Amino acid sequence: MKSIENLKHIENKKILLRLDLNVPILNGKITDTNRIDKVLPTIKFLLSKKAKIIIISHIGRPKGRVSKDLSLEPITFYLNQKINKKILLLKENIYNLKKEDIFRNSELQVVLLENIRFYPEEENNDDEFSQKLASLGEIYVNDAFSCSHREHASITKITKYIPSYCGIQINAEVEALNKITLNIKKPITCIIGGSKISSKINIIKNLIPKFDNIIIVGAMANNIFKYNGFKIGKSFYEKNLNNVIKEIFSHAKNNNCKIYTPIDTKVGKKLNDSSTEKEFCDIDDDDMILDIGPKSLKEILSIIDKSTTLLWNGPLGYFENSNFSKGSFEVAKHIANKGEEIFSVVGGGDTVAVINTLNIENKFNFVSTAGGAFLEYLEGKVLPGIKALN
Repeated sequence: MKSIENLKHIENKKILLRLDLNVPILNGKITDTNRIDKVLPTIKFLLSKKAKIIIISHIGRPKGRVSKDLSLEPITFYLNQKINKKILLLKENIYNLKKEDIFRNSELQVVLLENIRFYPEEENNDDEFSQKLASLGEIYVNDAFSCSHREHASITKITKYIPSYCGIQINAEVEALNKITLNIKKPITCIIGGSKISSKINIIKNLIPKFDNIIIVGAMANNIFKYNGFKIGKSFYEKNLNNVIKEIFSHAKNNNCKIYTPIDTKVGKKLNDSSTEKEFCDIDDDDMILDIGPKSLKEILSIIDKSTTLLWNGPLGYFENSNFSKGSFEVAKHIANKGEEIFSVVGGGDTVAVINTLNIENKFNFVSTAGGAFLEYLEGKVLPGIKALN
């Protein structure tokens, strides 16, 4: 991918900058600015080069209809504060805009197009719409890795009609993911959790030939407990997956990858219950497995200590209840304290929430906010938005 950091002579050039500013908003106020903050370096870089920036982004899923509740107005206000520049939100219909009119005010350096998903043509990857978008600028920059698994007009088709580059954040994301999938320093370990093992099967299969250890935690592990004949009480698990689990273990054995699951647990009768440590043989029919036990924690920390590279996607338990947060929190703190001894990549909303709760995000080498794109990359899929930049 060609990076904007290699661009020269872009003073007064009109840059179409595709960002993912899809952040949670409550009563008109942003409740989590993390996704915006991560792309500020790209905006500031372009400003330092005296470029003119036209930001393209979205919030939510308006399904091609204008929705006042999904306006980018709160984003505009926040960006104004962060970059200390006046930013104009252009609410005019894109089809009525002309390149030469956007920056008639010579003092204006940044504009933000209203929610691009107000146009059905965006998600339909419409060719005419892509050409219209491209006509508004001279250079296109994609810094929205989290949208790059989508074949949308402002992600893929637009690159046919304008010189295209990757932004600073998207470049960092791809480099970090390549370090855990291509340019690997071993031993390498993956801690993977979540509620449904079916949603992570393809990731596990793709990682097995590359990883030394895969630690399956969270509700996903319940399927493996059940497969091995352990009691899981009323814990959530998915039915009819025994053949898939058998295939995973066979695949791991053939590739010298060790699969680990918790060896003891913390249970409760309900999600907001207190916790009780239990061995599998002691689990009652009305128990729910909601965290790993002390023996499991000790084993996982030991595996981390022997690793040079680590990928973490998914908490180890129901951390939203402090009685079941110890597994996730202790693992997070242990990785953070390893410093330069380990290259760590973290992804997934709940996992990021764990480290944000502990305020230790800067102790990890890379923290991804990409969601679906992050997971698809780990599955080995080629992301359309990345392919379009190559």
